[in-house]
Amino acid sequence: MRVLICGGGVIGAAVAYFLARRGVRSTVIERTGLACAASGKSGGFLALDWCDGTPLAALARRSFALHARLADEIDADWGYRRLTTYAGFAAEADGRRSGAYDLGWVADGVKLTQRLGATQSTAQVHPARFTQALMHAARPHAELRLGRVTAVARDGGGVEVDGEVVAGDALVIAMGPWSILAAAWLPLPAVFGLKGHSLVFDTGTQVPPEALFLEYREDGGAVHAPEIFPRTDGTTYVCAVSSDSPVPLDPAAVVPDPGAIERLEAMCARLSPVLAASPILARQACFRPVTRDGLPLIGRVPGLANAYVATGHSVWGILNAPATGEAMAELIVDGAARTVDLAPFDPGRLAPFAARSRRS
Repeated sequence: MRVLICGGGVIGAAVAYFLARRGVRSTVIERTGLACAASGKSGGFLALDWCDGTPLAALARRSFALHARLADEIDADWGYRRLTTYAGFAAEADGRRSGAYDLGWVADGVKLTQRLGATQSTAQVHPARFTQALMHAARPHAELRLGRVTAVARDGGGVEVDGEVVAGDALVIAMGPWSILAAAWLPLPAVFGLKGHSLVFDTGTQVPPEALFLEYREDGGAVHAPEIFPRTDGTTYVCAVSSDSPVPLDPAAVVPDPGAIERLEAMCARLSPVLAASPILARQACFRPVTRDGLPLIGRVPGLANAYVATGHSVWGILNAPATGEAMAELIVDGAARTVDLAPFDPGRLAPFAARSRRS
């Protein structure tokens, strides 16, 4: 059996890895490069229980446990570690704010009001390195093929890559927000892209393993939600400033919105003197895949026996990749997922995008 996986992000890599553990061969087809989009430019934050009370709860808890297990089982370093996580707020106007927590690397104007998670419940990975490690661990069963998918067989028996037919026994669509392109060939619901901007600072050892989720108010009244994640490699990742800019056809064409990076840099300078004094290694943007109801699409494409989809994980793509890959491998090989109930994520719950277009 050979499974064709369209998309070289963390979801596609996780599906390939768990298929390999079952002895199943796969080809991951990616237009630009492994982890070239959100899987390489996201924060990599993990939480055990932040999805409790939602349909994502079981998926998230299973995946949080798998992250810890994979860090022990795979001989690679992708920066997995546990974190303490705090919430707070700040404003552009200067001034000291007293809070419940005092972190030495955070500016006086930031008020930390709550501890959101301890090392038992929050953790992190470097997302690009995690994706790469999964693909490497999937060898020799999995291979990466660079190219653009231009057509898909509805029976899952093959795809056309740059004009050449690649044969397979099953097909998985895992292209993030670009999965909407597959709706031209398969009855899939729409997947949209929500743009976010981020900076990566070279902070060395100055920032301990403490993550921040903040509310930040600019003088003009605009409110942002910056997230700050120091990493094991001596860098610190900061994201904020979302937009609904259109998704380009080529992931390599994703660039920051005009002015967004400048606003984020100014924000960071006020949030931490360490960030203000540290070199910036990356100024970047990416699109998180979202669906109409906010839940991912994980399962068999309606009406088709050998075509599957796994996308639309929004901000929890890195967290939920392992459990998604595990469940997809079970579905493809055994005919049903055992470790996680995929019913809430059934692609058939939403109307196919093409059908919506015809009605419009």
